[in-house]
Parts: sequence; C-alpha cells; structure tokens
Amino acid sequence: MQLQQAVQNVFTQLSASLQKLSDQQYSARCNSLSHATVGQHVRHIIEMFQCLEFGYINGVVNYEKRRRDKEIETCRVLAIEMLRSISAGLDKEDRALVLEGVYNDDSTESMQFPTNYYREVVYNLEHTIHHMALIRVGLREISDLSLPENYGLASATVKHNRECAQ
Repeated sequence: MQLQQAVQNVFTQLSASLQKLSDQQYSARCNSLSHATVGQHVRHIIEMFQCLEFGYINGVVNYEKRRRDKEIETCRVLAIEMLRSISAGLDKEDRALVLEGVYNDDSTESMQFPTNYYREVVYNLEHTIHHMALIRVGLREISDLSLPENYGLASATVKHNRECAQ
C-alpha cells in the first residue's frame, strides 16, 4: 500500500537520526523545544499510532488515551524498534472507525466523529512530519547531526520546493 510506504519512509528517516544519538542526547531537555526532549516527541508519535492500532481493534480511536510511557522517551533503541513494528503493522484493510475525544478545554463532554482507518493513518503521517520538524530544531541544539534536506517537511512542501527551484 502506498500509504504504508509513505509512513515507512518517514519512520526510516526518523529512525536513522535516532540511531546516531546517545540515550543521553535523546532524553536531553532542549531550550528550543520549551524544555521538551527529542524522546518526548518520538514517544508522542509512537503513542498516537498505538492509539490508532487499539482503535482499529475496538472501532473507536481516542488519541487522548495515550499511555505516556517514560521508557519510550528515554530509550531510543526501544523507540526505533517500536517504529519498525508500527510500520510493519500498517497493512490493514480500510474500515470505518469512530474518532472520540474531548476537544474543548472547558468541557468534559466527549465528542464522536465518523472516520476511517486510512484517514487516521494520513493524519498520523502528517502529525509525525510536524513533530519531525520540531525534532529537527531540537537535534540542532543537542548535536551536530547532519540531516536530510527534507527531514520534517511534508511531501507537498518538498514537491513545491522542487517546482520553485526549476
């Protein structure tokens, strides 16, 4: 599936950058990320996909029910393995799902919206790219890592930049 390949490409890029870090760098607080860590951003990406996986099974996706697993944000080897596992498990059939959450800070009332698996994979892909743009900023602060030119850029931006360069 083309969508699974797109996620795999982004996860490969993310994993390659994590492999070049130490666990200390991975869990170092970054001033440029409001004192968050690269590991916290990676954990967030992983847990969003985990919520989708659970939602696929039970029919209801709720991204607010993330575990916030400290081990994922401090152990980059675990995070890399989880990215591989998630990528390998995306070859599911599309199916109808319900997106559930409380989207108003002043309320506790849960809202539900119809969605589907492929739509949520696309959402998570775009969400991952957004976080990779932030991770890029953090990596510049904590390391001298050389990153691919398109790291943290949406495919539409990459295509637009190519067109402008011609």
